[in-house]
Amino acid sequence: MLKQLLLLAIPAMFFTACTSSKKTVSNNSTTVAPSTTPHTSREFRAAWVATVANINWPSKPGLPIEQQQQEAIALLDFLQAEHFNAVIFQVRPQADALYKSDIEPWSYYLTGEQGKAPDPFYDPLEFWVKAAHDRGLELHVWLNPYRAHHKDGKEISDQSIVKTHPELVMKLKEGYWWMDPAQKGTQDRTTDVVMDLVKRYDIDGVHFDDYFYPYPSYNNNEDFPDSVSWNAYKQSGGTMTRGDWRRNAVNTLIENLYKKIKAEKPWVKFGLSPFGIWRPGYPESIEGFDQYDQLYADAKLWLNKGWVDYLAPQLYWPITRIPQSYPVLLNWWESENTMHRHLWPGISVGRDTSAKSVYETLDQIMIARGIVHNSPGVIHWSISSVTKNPNLSAALLEGIYKKQALVPASPWLGKNAPTQPTVTLSKETDQVKVAWSHPDEANVFHWVVYTKYGNNWTYTILNRNDRSTLVKLSTGGKTPQELKQVAVTAVDRNGNESRLVVVSL
Repeated sequence: MLKQLLLLAIPAMFFTACTSSKKTVSNNSTTVAPSTTPHTSREFRAAWVATVANINWPSKPGLPIEQQQQEAIALLDFLQAEHFNAVIFQVRPQADALYKSDIEPWSYYLTGEQGKAPDPFYDPLEFWVKAAHDRGLELHVWLNPYRAHHKDGKEISDQSIVKTHPELVMKLKEGYWWMDPAQKGTQDRTTDVVMDLVKRYDIDGVHFDDYFYPYPSYNNNEDFPDSVSWNAYKQSGGTMTRGDWRRNAVNTLIENLYKKIKAEKPWVKFGLSPFGIWRPGYPESIEGFDQYDQLYADAKLWLNKGWVDYLAPQLYWPITRIPQSYPVLLNWWESENTMHRHLWPGISVGRDTSAKSVYETLDQIMIARGIVHNSPGVIHWSISSVTKNPNLSAALLEGIYKKQALVPASPWLGKNAPTQPTVTLSKETDQVKVAWSHPDEANVFHWVVYTKYGNNWTYTILNRNDRSTLVKLSTGGKTPQELKQVAVTAVDRNGNESRLVVVSL
């Protein structure tokens, strides 16, 4: 009977669309109970790809274009194979650009000369976005909002903000150049850069890390040299303390950027990865650096106000280090997540390949799943911590990342799911070809194909360009299970999944 059904495409009469995974669905005398209704895992699995100082990509400045692209593809192929679903790609390491920009110069870290375009020409960000999406990976552009020039950034070109707008920047004692966050010109510059990226590229997110006002060590532990703008503020009648005035400048940028991004492309997520401790004593056992008082970054406020779609505090400490305990800090940040945004901690437990290091990483991911159970996820610092650690990469793929996962949905950005696809099945020897189409394919980022063998459902997440897949009729082995049902769904850029189209055999 099964063979006869599969000789031709399965007629439409065999299709059943179920509107909720909580309902019992019947189809051809087959009942899908709530406990066995198919669903996918949801978890943000991302890694940072740093371009500053050529940490991750490209491996050195001035590589031939073909080698740059080969290195990029190797990193993205690795993430896809390891069942990651996002990449955080640094495009503005020092008021420069790893993409075609009319605002800032080409990056030294790309071509070996600030302001020099790739030759032959290509746009690295355009290349990364397409290659990431073709592999089912979200791509978030990562920018430094205020760093004007890195101490290892080599020559400062005439196109650098250091030369074009010297009134906005100052040199720090350690060799960095930094923009003055309190000046309107600085805020306008960073806003223009971000919105240029949002408008021109098909990105999934905008990402800032922990560099706001610089770390004190960058200026030999002397105060940030912003006396000119501070005195101008006081002379204009300003009444805030200097610390509050600095924090207000950063807060203003964060709030305005969030609103502008949402007005332009609501689905583009805005994420921030601040230093992992808000203030010592929060919670009580925590000791360490005070970002609120030293970086003038009030990350708790941004989370409380909902000015972010995700917060990724850099919790780069072991579980049992009492003064900076990973689970204690993560639990505190979750308690402050009053607007129910995504909380995806940054993790980094070492570069060695020891079993201790591997287990610590796995434990931290599991703790994140337990504390932030409605929307779990982590970001790995950095991608080389996994690519250069075969023990860790094997442990992730064989265990904790064995199943693929969709990025958790962001309901505050929209809840409208795509319409369901149209599905056909046809027999090919000992397999079934599952094919589908959709009336709005441009709105689909993933397809999920569910298969039921015996009483067990499993799934495969496929990418935007896929329109078919082959499914075995039997699991094989000593106790083979026959294929009983197939279901297909469409998933949009915001993680919303369509109704199931279930086909019984």
